[in-house]
Amino acid sequence: MTQILKDRYGIKIGEIRDEGSRQAIYDKYGIRLGYYDGRYTYDKYGRRVGEGNLLATLLK
Repeated sequence: MTQILKDRYGIKIGEIRDEGSRQAIYDKYGIRLGYYDGRYTYDKYGRRVGEGNLLATLLK
């Protein structure tokens, strides 16, 4: 399943995709910004950002 994320004007700013047991976030250009493994959120470098699903905070 894919969730499209839009700004207040309806313009796509990113998307969250299910990838097996993980969810990954991509920006509007298709660049992977991080993932959520069910417990922690990680950035694109594999560094833990925090506990819980914080994927939307990785969008700039």
